[in-house]
Amino acid sequence: MAATYGEDSLVCSTLTDMYQLSMAYAYFCNGTHTSKSVFDLFFRRSPFQGEYTVFAGLGEALRFLQHWKFVEPQLDYVRKELNCSEAFIDYLRHLDVSQVKIYALREGTFAFPSVPLLRLEGPLAVVQLLETTLLCLVNFPSLVATNALRHVVAAGPGKTITEFGLRRAQGPDGAMSASRYTYLGGVNGTSNVQAGIAFGIPCSGTMAHAFIQAVEDEATFPDNTLKGRIDGLPHDIIAESLACREELGFTKTNRGELLSFASYARVFPAKFLALVDTYDTLHSGVPNFLSVALALHRLGYAALGIRLDSGDLADLSKRSRAMFKEVGHKVNAPFFERFIIMASDDINEKRLLRLRDEHHEVDCFGIGTHLVTCQAQPALGAVYKLVEITGDPRVKLSEDVGKMSLPGNKTTYRLLGPDRTPLCDLTQFTDEEPPKAGAVLSCYAARSDSPVEVTPAEVECLHSLVWDGVRGVVQCPLAETRHYVLEQSERFAAHTRPQGPAPYPVYLSQRLHDALRVLAAKARGTCLL
Repeated sequence: MAATYGEDSLVCSTLTDMYQLSMAYAYFCNGTHTSKSVFDLFFRRSPFQGEYTVFAGLGEALRFLQHWKFVEPQLDYVRKELNCSEAFIDYLRHLDVSQVKIYALREGTFAFPSVPLLRLEGPLAVVQLLETTLLCLVNFPSLVATNALRHVVAAGPGKTITEFGLRRAQGPDGAMSASRYTYLGGVNGTSNVQAGIAFGIPCSGTMAHAFIQAVEDEATFPDNTLKGRIDGLPHDIIAESLACREELGFTKTNRGELLSFASYARVFPAKFLALVDTYDTLHSGVPNFLSVALALHRLGYAALGIRLDSGDLADLSKRSRAMFKEVGHKVNAPFFERFIIMASDDINEKRLLRLRDEHHEVDCFGIGTHLVTCQAQPALGAVYKLVEITGDPRVKLSEDVGKMSLPGNKTTYRLLGPDRTPLCDLTQFTDEEPPKAGAVLSCYAARSDSPVEVTPAEVECLHSLVWDGVRGVVQCPLAETRHYVLEQSERFAAHTRPQGPAPYPVYLSQRLHDALRVLAAKARGTCLL
């Protein structure tokens, strides 16, 4: 069972921008702080020039709400910096989120531009004060989860990815979040021990170059013995490995490297995976690995494989596989050709695709920097907009049409075909009749007056109540959410493919479409959009 990760003391009511408090004070002074409001948290463009986003961070957002309040040290700071009235400080002192309701997508759901990830209903000042923290808790997790899935898809079917990014992450918090949400996004595990403890993520790791460099050619060890799995007797694994090296004709390999491999295999005989590029991958590393692997085999153990950390990974993997096959045939151990080949070395999505084009023989990838820092795009850019106040819909206009917000209290439905393939998403006002399976629906793109007819075989409501003012809905375990993400990846295959992904349509109901036009015209002071 995963250990509980301690609450981050930084995630609190004052993890916010000062202008949120300034606006809340102005609302309070003007008597509008209790006005019933609706806000949407959404994004305008999918990241990485792609066509989808994996929604993540909901669990942390709900934990934040569970503990949201202002305490005296925070109030002292606000009083000093805002130079506000004592009445406002007393208002903050007693403020809570009991009158707030939040509707959200299920964590791990594929999301698309303009579809609300979260919809918040409640008193204006309170919901305003939640903005910055919720964006912080959703933006990075969703970006990292999406980045992870893109790498998983690029790696291809049957390949595995381990996240290696702890040392390259933006601080401890960034490292923990990255480990958590790359796993949610589909990678197979992490090297981050604390993430394994906190989140129950499979954790793995073998050796670095230092372990190999630390062993000299004439090194001796206090104990060379390994108990044979077949005969139960102690065997000198160092001597056995050296003998196998002679038998295989690999006499010119680096002796210190062989000794380091054998000493490691003595401790981990069923988990022996060797880093083979310290000196010379094909002329020393792989031959030494095979020598130790043969010694283990004769004692009843099966080595795991090798890790390549530099060079032409496609070529090295193919030549290594050929050596596995050759030696396996020579010693009558056909399973040798199935040894795992792992590759690291600053791998990113583009390099994964290039490796596939080169028909590589890599089974598993260790990826650090490009997974956890999202070098291809540093931020998701989700926003938080007021869409209704005291029952009246509001719209945010922009010279950039893509930055217009959708007005009113809305919910989104996913329309599915007969085989449950997603056809499109349909957003409409919450008080509209939900779309029905089998009915012909007239749908509108936000910037088109021409309707599109869709007849869904099945309809899914994407938004559900996740915070009722007192407690949040219990979220699925991390591994279950990861499975949900990978399942959706198959359903949305046309939209997740690395080359030429198909745009996913998001439509509006006719009523919402018409309201958008009317409100936009009114806001611009003209009768035409």
